[in-house]
Parts: sequence; C-alpha cells; structure tokens
Amino acid sequence: MLLAFVIASMAYIVVSIHIGWALTTDRPINKGASLGLLLVGMLAHAALLYPYIVTLYGLNFNLFNVFSLTSLLFLFFYVLFSLYRPIVSLGILAAPTALIGMAIGYIGRAPYQPLTDVSMGLEAHILLSFAAYCVLLMAAVQALFLRLQIRELKHQTIHRFWVNKLPSLQTMEGLLFDMILVGFVLLSIALGLGFVYVQDLMAQHIAHKTVFSVLSWLLFGGLLLGNWRAGWRGKLAANITIYAFILLALGFVGSKFVLELVL
Repeated sequence: MLLAFVIASMAYIVVSIHIGWALTTDRPINKGASLGLLLVGMLAHAALLYPYIVTLYGLNFNLFNVFSLTSLLFLFFYVLFSLYRPIVSLGILAAPTALIGMAIGYIGRAPYQPLTDVSMGLEAHILLSFAAYCVLLMAAVQALFLRLQIRELKHQTIHRFWVNKLPSLQTMEGLLFDMILVGFVLLSIALGLGFVYVQDLMAQHIAHKTVFSVLSWLLFGGLLLGNWRAGWRGKLAANITIYAFILLALGFVGSKFVLELVL
C-alpha cells in the first residue's frame, strides 16, 4: 500500500513541478514524458484504491474513497482529452488534484455500510455515475478558466496570465463542449440504469440525489441543444455549465457528506 502511494505521489509531484516550471519560464512541456509519468501514477493510484473499495464485505464507496476515485477518473479523462487536444498545460491542475484526492482517500476514514449483492446493472450505474461526475467536474473547472480568459480579453488587461498560459480561447471552448457531451452521455446512461435497477428511492435516501441529478441533466442537455441550434458559447455556456454542475454536486457529494459525517 505504502509503495503504491509513494510511486503515485512522486509521479504526480514530478509532473506538477515540470508543468509549473514550463509555464512560468515559457518553456515547452514534454508531453510524452508528462503523460507517461501520469499513466504510471494512475496505475499505482488504482492499485492503492482497489482494496479500499472492493472489500470482503462488499463495495465500499465512503466519502473518502469517493474523493480518491473522483480524482483518479479526473486525471484519466484529462490524459484522454490530452491525446487529441493541445491541453497538456492543464495538467498543472489535474496532477495536484489527483495527488490531493489520493491522499484524502489514503488517510481519511468514514463509517460506511458496504454494498453487498450488487447486480451488474447497479454496478454499471454506480461506475458510470462516477465517470459522468468526473467529466462534468472537469467541464465546470474548464468553464471557470474560460470565464477568466474572457474577462481578460474583454477588459483588455496588460498582464494576460490566463490568455497567455492556457490554450487558445477556441481550443478551450471546443474542449468544454467535448467534456459536456461526454459527461451528458454518461450521465444519461447512468440515470437510465438507475431508474431500472434502483428499487426504492426513498428507502435508500437517494430521492433528493435523483432530483438534483435530473435537474443538472436538463441544464446540460439544454446547453448542448442551445449550442447546436442557437450557437450558445462563451460566458453564457460557462455560466450554465457551472450552475448545472453545482446541482449535480449537491446531489452527488452533498448527500454523502450529510449521511456519513453529519448524521
């Protein structure tokens, strides 16, 4: 366990330092080495996390394991999008996020009722929900960066940090809608499986989670439709993305926090 934690930590730290150094000194980022190290880190992170989630008594998705898994999937999708978009510089956020999430999962402990006798359909629902949440979390962060870039361009500031250090505005907008589309598809499938395989929403304390998730799904779907039919983009798209993700986070993380740490 400790060895996997150390390997993943070192990989994440080295990549963070390299990308941070490249951005501050205007040097090129070594994409191949960075993504390769992150892949090593992700494998070690997954090896560390697996026995915490897959236990002898069932699946353990407590709050701290969720943080660790979310950060791992966050990094996975960052690497995936980096393969075809010039966004390696965003690793300055993705790598530290993975490191923090992994550390929280490794150190934190919370009481939890393991999931036993889970059907394949329900397992697929859970995993797809996590994947959708991670992609849409990335979209929300991307929307924040997009807003910062638009603000600098609109106010014509002299020191354009976000404009100069991040990919072009066109690339950032394209990536935002890539993320929203992938997240929306994953969330749609996850919700569909949830309605089929979850038997009693009230008894399992997930009715409010379902309501927030559906509201978020409607907002993301409306944004995609608005972009396709009316060309919604820029600040409007960024704002809708942030609001939609807040709704999703209230249902996804908020309920776990209240049930496990408050009640």
